[in-house]
Amino acid sequence: MRSLICAVIALAISVAAAAADRLVNIDTRPGVKVGYWWMERPDATATLVLLTGGKGGIGMQGGAPTSDNFLVRNRDRFAAAKFNVAVVGRPSDQQDLTLAFRTSADHLADIRAVVGRLKREGGKPVWLVGTSRGTTSAAAAAIALGDAIGGVVLTASITDASLPGAVQNMPLGELRVPVLVMHHRRDACKSTPPGPVQSLMGALAKAPARRIVLPTGGGPASGDPCEPMHWHGFVGMDQEAVDEIADFVRNPKPDPP
Repeated sequence: MRSLICAVIALAISVAAAAADRLVNIDTRPGVKVGYWWMERPDATATLVLLTGGKGGIGMQGGAPTSDNFLVRNRDRFAAAKFNVAVVGRPSDQQDLTLAFRTSADHLADIRAVVGRLKREGGKPVWLVGTSRGTTSAAAAAIALGDAIGGVVLTASITDASLPGAVQNMPLGELRVPVLVMHHRRDACKSTPPGPVQSLMGALAKAPARRIVLPTGGGPASGDPCEPMHWHGFVGMDQEAVDEIADFVRNPKPDPP
């Protein structure tokens, strides 16, 4: 009976927390606002700032995000893993978060403002989690913010070295926070080839903990290889991918030599 009561209480807390999920808009630059879908959890151990790929939208419809983006569609899984979650959308002055914009001073100011607000209000370590083009945002912001963040997670990173936002072209040696890089071995998107990923370990030499995960599971993949229902979006392995990220955020140990 006691276990049943505890389960009912836990479920009630979870339902109440989910009911409070909401869109928050804050001023980040003069005349510019950024909205993020805020999911605060009373048992959170950290706050995850989810930075999407593509044009940077989160698909707000009917009062909630609806994007199939890997991070957006798994926001409930991250929250269930005992994290606060902030799914960040586009700033009010941009319709397309290009790779060039994602490394700009304006974009970094937007992320800095969001991180500052979440640290003040949530009181938990803030991690940046990016996917696809969002890895350009996450890596650039992590370098700029330094130890103001708890760590950074890069999934399906931009690794085509000819692109201005390729992560290997950034000064990753300046990162002194834990870094997880996760990339599907079968990722067929032309902007995110898996070949260069392993070489990032050397560039991350000053990170106190660094881990590269190269899954092969999931599927079936369908559609455009750069879209979320393909290997690029870890299709068919959502829970496994979330568990991998959650494990590293909770316990960011370095990979064995």
